[in-house]
Order: sequence, then C-alpha cells, then structure tokens
Amino acid sequence: MEELAGLTQSLGELRETFKSGKTRGVEWRKAQLRAILKLVEENEDKIFDALQQDLGKHPVESYRDEVGIVKKSASNSLESVQKWMAPKKGHLPLLLFPATAEVLPEPLGLVLILSSWNFPISLSLDPVIGAISAGNTVVLKPSELAPACSSFLANTIPHYLDSQAIKVIEGGIDAAEQLLQQKWDKIFFTGSPQVGRVIMSAAAKHLTPVTLELGGKCPTILDSLPDSDLEVAIKRIAGGKWGPCSGQACIGIDYILVEQKFASILVELLKKCIKKFYGESMENLKNLCRIVNKHHFNRVCNLLEDPSVSASIVHGGSWDEENLMIEPTILLDPPLDADIMTEEIFGPLLPIITLNKIEESIEFINSRPKPLAIYAFTKNERFKQKLLSETSSGSITFNDAMIQFLCDVLPFGGVGRSGFGRYHGKYSFDTFSHEKAVLHRNFYFELEPRYPPWNNFKLDFIKLAYDFNYLGLLLLLSGLRRIFRSKRSN
Repeated sequence: MEELAGLTQSLGELRETFKSGKTRGVEWRKAQLRAILKLVEENEDKIFDALQQDLGKHPVESYRDEVGIVKKSASNSLESVQKWMAPKKGHLPLLLFPATAEVLPEPLGLVLILSSWNFPISLSLDPVIGAISAGNTVVLKPSELAPACSSFLANTIPHYLDSQAIKVIEGGIDAAEQLLQQKWDKIFFTGSPQVGRVIMSAAAKHLTPVTLELGGKCPTILDSLPDSDLEVAIKRIAGGKWGPCSGQACIGIDYILVEQKFASILVELLKKCIKKFYGESMENLKNLCRIVNKHHFNRVCNLLEDPSVSASIVHGGSWDEENLMIEPTILLDPPLDADIMTEEIFGPLLPIITLNKIEESIEFINSRPKPLAIYAFTKNERFKQKLLSETSSGSITFNDAMIQFLCDVLPFGGVGRSGFGRYHGKYSFDTFSHEKAVLHRNFYFELEPRYPPWNNFKLDFIKLAYDFNYLGLLLLLSGLRRIFRSKRSN
C-alpha cells in the first residue's frame, strides 16, 4: 500500500506539472532535449558498461545501436520541434468563406513508456524524446531484465531532466501491474505480442490510446544475384541476423526464403561471414552478445531439442550455459510446423527455407501473421512491385537489413500482430500529440439556405454547395442574388 500511495503522489505531481502549462512551452522542450544530449555525452562510458553487464554488448555495437540513435534523435527533435509545434493552415472550401482553419498539435498529457531489454537505452530514451518534444509529462519504466541499464536510467535521469515532469520507476511485473492500473493519457509499449495483449486490456479500462511496438517473424527473401552483389547481400544478412544483440531484435532476420538451387552457396557464404565476424567455434566466439538471461537461454536452446529440427542444423548448434552464449546456427529446411518456424526465435538461430521459385515467397509470407519487417534482396523490379502490392508488413527494405530503424524520415511501427502506431522523428512527435482542428468564422455573409423552412430551391442550393467547382460557384452566386432580390422585394 505504501508503494501505491507513493506512486499516486508521483503521478499527481506529474499531472499538476502538466496542468500548469510548463511543458507546453518550446523553451522547456528544447531544454529537456539538450539535457538528454548532455546525459548521453557525459555518461557514454557508463552506458557502455551497463550494456556490457546486461547483454555483453561491445562498445561499437552499443554506440551504433544505442548511444548514436539517441543522439541523432534528440538532435533532430531539437532542431525541428518549433516547426513541428506550429499550427498548420487548413484549406477550406469556398462554401465556408469567410473563414480560416488550422490544425494545432497539442500534448496528450501524462504518458507511460514501457521499454524493452534488448536495446534498453535507445528503446527507453527515443520514445521519451518524442513525448518531451510533444510537451507531455512522462513516466518511464525500463525493463527489469536489463537491471544495470534500468538502474543507470533511474539514477541518472533525475540529474539531467526536469524531475517534476519526467520520472523513472523501476521494478518487475508487480510494478508494471500497478502502473497499468492507473489512468494515463497515452501508453507506449515495446515488447512481445503476449504482453501487448495485457497492455491493451489494461488500457481499454480507461479508453487510453496505446502504441504497441511488437515483433514477429521477419523474413528475408534472397533472389538470384550476380556474384559481387551476392557477397554484399550475404554480409548484410549476417549482420542483420547476428549483429544486433545476437538476434534478439524485433526487426532482426528470423528466417531466409531462397530457391533450392541457391541454398548450398548461401550456406557456404554465411559460414564464411560467421567465421570472419564472430569466430570459428563456440570456444572463440567474439563480437556476439549473450542471451539476456537463463529463461530466454533455455527457451532458445529448446527450439533445437526436437530431433527433426536438430537434424536440419548445417552449422553451429553449440552453446555455453554458464556464459549464456549460443553459437550462430544455420538450419536448412526445418519442419514448418516446428516451434522454430511458428514462434519468434529472438536468438542466433537462422532457418533457411527452400522454394522452387522465389515468387512462392509471397504466398509463404502471406500464410503467416504480418511481420514487422520484410527484407528482400533482389534486382528484379517486377518482383519488388509484387512484394509491395501483395504483402503487408510494418516496413519493407530492399537489398539491406535493419537500416530502416535509423531513418527518422520514415515511420517505424508494425501492422496486425506486429503492432500498431508509429514513431521516429516527426512521427514520434505525432504519436504523443493530438492534432486539434480549429475553425474560425465571422458573423457576416450568412447563407440562409442552411436554415428552415425548407423548399426545393434550398435543396438545389445545398446540392450545388456539396458539388463545388467554378461553375458551381457562379451558380451559387446567382442563387445568392436571387435570395437578396427576394428579400428586397419583401
């Protein structure tokens, strides 16, 4: 009860701060964005250390996937927030003359951000940047599965950001449940579809809008390519599968679809990349994150326990339970009904599924839940158009993997089971804003046909008004003259 009372008090303070109007001003927003930049710049080594403790991330990977993303996002928002805040003029039909209209972005209020453990710094601070840019007060709950990063955020943020407007609350499932019982103006969640259902259920009680950044099985399609392009494609596939957090990424490559005749060369080229990037065997693995905890380690290892699945291993398959490390593993044509092909892998296992023709990949993808991302390596423009028009996914990237996450000019988000809502750049600002329609009218130039008593002339007049064009304008003016003449004669 004490914890709940403390939570209620904290949320009350945040609501009072929002009610005061403090967070609506552009200077407050810019000051907080500058503070986030200062936070990551002054604590870079501490961030690297926390990510090493939680996930075994190398500093290069930590900067690429965490620090760099936050700095880029905060800098972009700092440069653009004043423009984003400005009302946008709306174009009104001549029927409403004289009048003006605008769309005014306004903050939603008090928002809750529940972040994930696989990118515990960027997936915490990037949504916070959007919420601050939009002028909200914020509660951030980092994932308890990345305790060093959670502690870093909880202990560091109060020294940089406005503690009356932005608070960090740590804890596990109990803390999350208490938070979800509260009334929020927006909930932003990054995590699994299973937890996403819980979030939606809790939000529905208060009719709270939600953004769910979930996951799914993201396929990669490998079409026939010239040798030089194929080598580049394989490097990008290997980096997209094992590079970000050892495959523990919602937009990471989950499986590959390839024509059967190209499968053997694909496997050999992937083996070469693994050897070069990560080492030859379990004993000398390098540049690879560990699995986040024992539970997830066992879950990933269990995917290989089915004899029919283990029989499909063509590379790797070893693990180190003490250090929670799993070797990059390639499987060729595992059973399609096995867990490895029906559940999101979220680990360093890569199934390859062979097809007779690469066009069959469209039907294969469409027979499964909509993915967060599709990656297609092809130079066939016709095939690209078929993929765009005949598949549905949060995003589709041609001839690369993962890089769409870095693009602030593109919306990031899912569709169907992979989530809904979007963020990054201006889309983050929009996610945490309400676009209020504002219409200004004057007290003259009154159109009498909008009022009873009704007659056929008024019906014709209103029909013209809804089917407005230059000819309609002339007829409308003619109708107005008739009205004025009628009034004068009376």
